[in-house]
Amino acid sequence: MNKVFAAGLKQLIIIPATLLAISISTSVTFAQSKLYSPIPLSNSTEFSDRLSDKDIPTGQGGFARDYTVKLDKGDNLAVDLSSENFDSIITLLAPDGSTLAENDDGPDGSSNSLLFTRIVETGNYVIRVRSFGETGIGAFKLKVTKLQPIK
Repeated sequence: MNKVFAAGLKQLIIIPATLLAISISTSVTFAQSKLYSPIPLSNSTEFSDRLSDKDIPTGQGGFARDYTVKLDKGDNLAVDLSSENFDSIITLLAPDGSTLAENDDGPDGSSNSLLFTRIVETGNYVIRVRSFGETGIGAFKLKVTKLQPIK
C-alpha cells in the first residue's frame, strides 16, 4: 500500500512541476521579447523622434533607442544624428551584435554625430541613438542614406 501511495504522490508532484516549468519558461521568453524590440526603419530616410527615460538605460546615466535596418553587402552608408537637447552618439551594430562603427561628434565640432561605413555582409543591422553620459533626453533627427557610387 505504501508503494502505491508513493507512486501516486510522485506523479501528483511531477505533473504540476512540469506545467509550472513550462509556464515559467514561456513567461520569461514572452517578457524578454517585450523588453527589447528595436524599431524597424520605414522607407523614410529622414525622420524626427524623441529619446526618453523609457528607452534603454546605457548604464552611464543616459538612454538609447535602437532601430533596425536591412543592409546589403557593398552598401555605403551615411548616418547623421542631430539634437539640440542632448550630446548624441550614433552606433552601428552588425547582425552578430558587435559594434561595426561609432561616432560621438560630427566634423563640424558640434555635439551632433555623423557616421560613414561600408557594409561587408548582408543582414539586419541596428542603428543605436544614444545620449552621451548624463546629457539627457529629448528630440532628435536621424537621417540614414545609402550612398551611390560615382559613375
